Amino acid sequence: MSFLSGMKAQKALIAHSKGRTEEAYAAYTELFDKGEMESPRYLLPYSILLLRRGEYEKAKTVLKKAEKAPGGLSQDQRCQLLTNYAVASWKLGRTDYAVELLQEVYRKGKNGAIYTTLGYILIEKGDFAEALAFNQEAVDYDDEDPVALDNLAQTYYRLGNDREEARKWFEKALAFKPEAIDTNYFLALYDIEEGQYDRAREKLEIAKNGRLSPLNYATPERIDEALRSIPQA
Repeated sequence: MSFLSGMKAQKALIAHSKGRTEEAYAAYTELFDKGEMESPRYLLPYSILLLRRGEYEKAKTVLKKAEKAPGGLSQDQRCQLLTNYAVASWKLGRTDYAVELLQEVYRKGKNGAIYTTLGYILIEKGDFAEALAFNQEAVDYDDEDPVALDNLAQTYYRLGNDREEARKWFEKALAFKPEAIDTNYFLALYDIEEGQYDRAREKLEIAKNGRLSPLNYATPERIDEALRSIPQA
């Protein structure tokens, strides 16, 4: 990487860290497409932006390049690479492969990120017993992690057909993260069923204005559908 390219990459990283994601994305893309970005320090954050934008094939290409980067990867970087690659693979329809990759990361070291990522994809895989065991373990690992709590709630709601138990965990999750997208979405569904339309609308607006990731169940389409289901005053 030339000195000038290095400066551009560093500016992109700073913009990314400050939430100026469009600016960062444009800079990362220009450098990558010109073959001027090789360091995992920039390639891994770029892959995250690609995942958020739904560019899963390109994210995999970027991650493959990061894997071959001169100097190799630190353990933390390799864990992040495998996690991001697993998310891209899952979104492209390879759920079992994604689970295998994430289980490899999990075996090498437990942390909040792997618990919440693998926990969610296990819900998507659809095995209630497997998802429940893992997501309960995640909550035991950190019972104040709002994503782990939400994953456990979704396990009961989506797979276990136990909405009473799910609600308990959704409410715990919301207490730790009032702006959580999925948590607000699911709790709004309870509100709609109970005729609490103002409360439901408030939660859905919070969800709608949140920054969605590939690991959100609540898509813009689902949120809008829920909003349309609320009777007009």
